[in-house]
Amino acid sequence: MLIKNQVYEAEICDYTAEGQGIAKVEGCAVFIPNAVRGERVRVRIEKAQKTWASGKIVEILEKSPHRVNRECPVAKLCGGCDFWHMDYEEETRLKAERVRSCLNRIGGEKLENVPILSAPTCYGYRNKAQYPVSSHKGRAFAGFFKAGTHSVVENDSCRILPEEMDQVKDIVIAHMNRFRIPAYDETAHTGLVRHIYVRRGAVSKQVLVCLAVNGRKLPHAPELIESLKKVPGFTTLVLSVNTKKGNTILGDEFITLYGPGTIEDTLCGLVFRLSPRSFYQVNHHQAQRLYQAAIEQAGITKADTVLDLYCGVGTITLAMAGAAGKVIGVEVIEQAVEDAKENAKRNGIDNAEFFCGDAGAAALELEKQGVKADVVVVDPPRKGLNADTIEALSRFAPRRIVYVSCDPATLARDVALLKERGYVLKNAMAADLFPRCTHVESVVCMVREQVIHSMKLHDAPFQKIKSGEKTIELRLFDEKRQKIHPGDQIVFTNNATGETLTKTVAKLHRFDSFEALYQVLPLLQCGYTAEDIDTASPSDMEQYYSAEEQKMYGVVGIELC
Repeated sequence: MLIKNQVYEAEICDYTAEGQGIAKVEGCAVFIPNAVRGERVRVRIEKAQKTWASGKIVEILEKSPHRVNRECPVAKLCGGCDFWHMDYEEETRLKAERVRSCLNRIGGEKLENVPILSAPTCYGYRNKAQYPVSSHKGRAFAGFFKAGTHSVVENDSCRILPEEMDQVKDIVIAHMNRFRIPAYDETAHTGLVRHIYVRRGAVSKQVLVCLAVNGRKLPHAPELIESLKKVPGFTTLVLSVNTKKGNTILGDEFITLYGPGTIEDTLCGLVFRLSPRSFYQVNHHQAQRLYQAAIEQAGITKADTVLDLYCGVGTITLAMAGAAGKVIGVEVIEQAVEDAKENAKRNGIDNAEFFCGDAGAAALELEKQGVKADVVVVDPPRKGLNADTIEALSRFAPRRIVYVSCDPATLARDVALLKERGYVLKNAMAADLFPRCTHVESVVCMVREQVIHSMKLHDAPFQKIKSGEKTIELRLFDEKRQKIHPGDQIVFTNNATGETLTKTVAKLHRFDSFEALYQVLPLLQCGYTAEDIDTASPSDMEQYYSAEEQKMYGVVGIELC
């Protein structure tokens, strides 16, 4: 075990997911911020445990050729950016390696490399900023949180933001100090202004200003509006009412003080309406490249129905609408769904539908309604897919799943889960939408394996299937037999003659029990009973599968093409 405050020599060999350097000292992993791979350093241990420690560099003995001077004066304090101490080549290398490592280590892949879409610039690329507001000795100021804290580091000019955003921030702070409007105190739950939220359209240049406030009114709002009109593109001012304790930025109620309360922007050739709560990728140029990669990987045709399970304001959904027969978007935020519907109307897209609800629950409901998805797109939050969504994807059994991720670890976890359900990873790509920050996006495409099942039948049912009549084959959907999905093939063998016949599974009908199965069997209009197909009756089946097993696994009816 290393000794706290002791200085050790070490070589930086790798990076953590958060971008800290990793060194091995006396068999112990030491995590070191502001380090670059390949450097030899002297590090002071600040925290020591049995298997790991953390420390800070006190001297660089051998400097990496990738180390550069920081352009941001508050980079070491501010928790916004992480990589101003290294060149962009090293940053993109470590991000691509992070995606590859997670897919191999967690997802069970054996990828030699993962390509990355590097950004053309590291400056002024963000179309959204969220400045926390604080005060010192009665003077309000804004900036960004210090890493791992809620202490605000004042920042006059942020390198990754457009100038208009810092201009808005300065005007709002000047207004607060002029009229003595108090900043919010998170500990005491007093004060008014919590955050300055700014959104700017990369193409439209329109600027939305939203103030998150601990109340319902803003003192001297007309004066602030007049000052904000000096900002190029200023379009609207909105109050977000957030009187709850905690660190959530936006509240549930929005009050428009000036303008329409929304702005517009163009992405992938489509015009989108954006409200304060709308999900919209923060790097416009890179988002277009990411979405184009997702569309290419999806391999959509005009015969396809595409399901987008985390659609936001419909960016990916509508971008895919031109190639698909039908697109369906699901989003949990009601306002975003309304924006998505308006966006479809605004762009003259009539083959898109949008539903409000949790991704997993909504997908399962759509599956129950008989909706068939050929391609499913998911772009979940950092926590990845929940169990319901994984189950829904398994039931839909789409030809392809395109997964856009903002966290390589949860992506890799979900890739492993989908592989258990008959999918294989076709390709993977990283995309840098956040230059100088640790976050990295990635997009992978998973395709269903060509699964062939074998089944023996008596002569009569075999001949009926051979005749081409619509047929339902009944079996338990359990671990004792291979799971069957739409698109799978079944090779039927005639017990009497040995003749074989290959059919494709068109659709599945799931039931909770054999009793439920036989109650609805006539509605399927298949014209056959279980005895015809599998020479089994409900009582025969129940000899092999208990009520508990039926409840656990369910029963499936298989409709053949």
